[in-house]
Amino acid sequence: MKLSTKARYATRALLDLACHREAGMVPLKDIARRQGISLHYLEHLIAPLVIGGIVRSRRGPTGGIRLAKAPREIRLIKVINLVEGSLVPVECVDNPAICPRSRRCATREVWAELGRALNEVLESKTLQDLVESQQRKEQTDERIRENAKR
Repeated sequence: MKLSTKARYATRALLDLACHREAGMVPLKDIARRQGISLHYLEHLIAPLVIGGIVRSRRGPTGGIRLAKAPREIRLIKVINLVEGSLVPVECVDNPAICPRSRRCATREVWAELGRALNEVLESKTLQDLVESQQRKEQTDERIRENAKR
C-alpha cells in the first residue's frame, strides 16, 4: 500500500510551513521552491487543508498561507484524510455492501486490521512531532558538516 503524492506533498508542505511559522504568511511559491513541488499542484493540495481548518490563506501581495492551529494540535490523520480520504487498503472495509462475500471473508479482517494500524500511527503523530524530528536531522547534518571541516 502506498500513499499518493497528495498525502506526501501535503505533509511536506505543512512541515515546511510549521518550520517557517515565524514568517507569518508564507507564499506558496516559497514552499513549492523549497520542497520541489509544482506551484500549480501545491495550490490544489492546499484547498482541502483550508476547508478543513488546517491552514488559513490570504490573497494579494502580502498573501500566502499560515497554520490555523499550533503544530501540536494538527494530527497527521486529519491531514491525510483531508487530502486522501479513507486509508483502508480495500474498499470493502469501509463499505461491506459492495461485496457479497464481506460477511464471510477472512481476508477482509486482515485489511481492516491493517487500516486500523495505519490510522493508529497517523493519529499518534502531530505536525509538532515532524518539526522536532526535522530539527534533530538538521542539527545532525550541521554537526557532520562541522566535523568534516576539521
